[in-house]
Amino acid sequence: MFLARRGGLRSLRRAHCIFPTPILSRAFAGQTNPPLNLDPTLQAALQEGDMSLLKGNMGKHVKELEVVSVEEQFASEEDNEDEPYAYGLERKSPAAHYGSRQIGAVILPNQLQNAINGLISHSDKIQLHSDAKRLFFDEGGPGSESEWEARYSTSDYRSRKQAYRHAERDGTAFASVVLPAHYSAILSVLDHFKRRLEPSYRVERVIDWGAGTGSGLWAALHAFQSPESKTPAGVETKIAANSSLVSYVGIDKREGLVTIGKRLLEGIDLGSLALSWQKTFKEDDRISGSDGHNTIAMSAFTLSTLPTSQHRKSLVKEMWESGAHVMVLIDHNTPAGFEAIAQSREYLLNLGRKESKDVETKKSEDVEAKESEYAEVEKGSIRGSHVVAPCPHDGACPLLHPGSTRLVCGFSQRIQRPSFVRKTKHSGVGHEDIEYSYVVIRRGSRPISTTENVGRVGEVGRRVLEKEAFSQGLIKELKLHSERVASAEYATEDTPVVATDKLVTETELSPVELEEALRLESYSWPRLVFTPMKKSGHIILDSCTPEGKIMRLTIPKSQGKQEFYDARKAAWGDLFPHSPKNTPLERYQPTRAKRKGGMTPMSGSDIGKRKQDKKDVVSYDALSKELKEGRKRSHRDRPYHFS
Repeated sequence: MFLARRGGLRSLRRAHCIFPTPILSRAFAGQTNPPLNLDPTLQAALQEGDMSLLKGNMGKHVKELEVVSVEEQFASEEDNEDEPYAYGLERKSPAAHYGSRQIGAVILPNQLQNAINGLISHSDKIQLHSDAKRLFFDEGGPGSESEWEARYSTSDYRSRKQAYRHAERDGTAFASVVLPAHYSAILSVLDHFKRRLEPSYRVERVIDWGAGTGSGLWAALHAFQSPESKTPAGVETKIAANSSLVSYVGIDKREGLVTIGKRLLEGIDLGSLALSWQKTFKEDDRISGSDGHNTIAMSAFTLSTLPTSQHRKSLVKEMWESGAHVMVLIDHNTPAGFEAIAQSREYLLNLGRKESKDVETKKSEDVEAKESEYAEVEKGSIRGSHVVAPCPHDGACPLLHPGSTRLVCGFSQRIQRPSFVRKTKHSGVGHEDIEYSYVVIRRGSRPISTTENVGRVGEVGRRVLEKEAFSQGLIKELKLHSERVASAEYATEDTPVVATDKLVTETELSPVELEEALRLESYSWPRLVFTPMKKSGHIILDSCTPEGKIMRLTIPKSQGKQEFYDARKAAWGDLFPHSPKNTPLERYQPTRAKRKGGMTPMSGSDIGKRKQDKKDVVSYDALSKELKEGRKRSHRDRPYHFS
């Protein structure tokens, strides 16, 4: 029987090869699927099942599948594109959403990628990898892992001749490894600084100390785009020609980096930008008071490379005396980089206080002078200074302990690695994170908010308030004795009980007014300087507060669903608008250790961390090295047998 079946299958296969079309009977040749001869009882049961499925749709026309064109499909997707995104934003309160605005992972613009690819195509790839590894790869010592760094200093060379001989090679390696990371960090700072200032603020001039290969220039060109740089579809085009910059002055003595920076700009349309590269800041480069309003003085990843504190002080003083109204300082998230940023911050704030004090003293001493004279002197110039970001105060930094700093105030930015970075580093990882410390100082007094507790209720809080209002309405209805009293009472209540003290009048404000109110109020919000510690019943936020202290804010579930939701969605570097239910705890570090070991802090090292047992950290690189050395020793000590 089995053999007969196998023979039948073979004959069918041969017939299928000979006759490609299916062999059907004449009765069913015109039908796709021939009908089945079912039992009448089974047919009745199937019909009853079909009727039950259609129950509820009786009287309605059941549409069949329609053919939708590609254009209609894209049109429907565009109409519904913002709905899930808008719903996600509504769950957060407007204040928490404003405080958590970040640019996300940075993607290098096509213009810059093409320029660096063109530079790498004319270089020796093997030599480029060797130079990059020599300059920026830290193999690490015992107990530490090897990693790529973004720091560069010419002091590693033995002489100036050697540094000059490797200048262009170092510049190419810098552009292929370090420039993308520096670009992402500077772009993140400039984007945040732009959001913190008034919407009408427009940057037109940039003076860049330590310009290098132009990472600050590229970041400024893409961060400050003119309002007219939008396509009809409303999508911004991040190209250099659409920037609002009118003038850029790059100051750097490292000729190799500057040469590569100029080479990257060859063939790039810069629009109306006036570009110049200099070795030092000249007296003629100072800007008058009226033009300084739209000028920023910037120094990125340069302060920590200077040999002494006096060199850093003179550079910061040049930035202050340049006439720019905004000073942007960025450096690496290391103890040396953070100390350089914190000390420069203190120096700039002291210069502003001294300037304001001198003017007041002169006014009080010269009583006979006319007020109009002082008005002319102060016209176009602003006295004083304040911190725009990241600090919510203008006092001393609570984490700065020169010589003994272990905890630093820093932030992180992710960039998607372009192909040339992965190939140069011989790595398949598609992203990297650069950690940095920064401060943005602006001339003038600190803005003062006229409103408080605006925009504290989102979709989560609104649902809770509506539920409370509904439950209160049910209780009132139970207490009423007649429908007339109920109708009279509800007639006086045009709006539900949602309009309580928790709901501040954000509905009375337009979106523009709400944005401006949140911008001014956010100058006094705590900033998360460490990663939040999220528990099941409460969230712990170590923040820098307007009092100039590091405080531990605890947001429990019992404080409210909206507050707990906003705290749970908060991230490192965000501004947090809600006040904690419980009294916050101050976290501090003593300035001097009372034990052997020098200036190392004695307590407070657990700020921003969970309490853990002190255990030795095992490094996989160190462990692999030990295993390799052990195998070598065992191979070397193996006895040899002579025949």
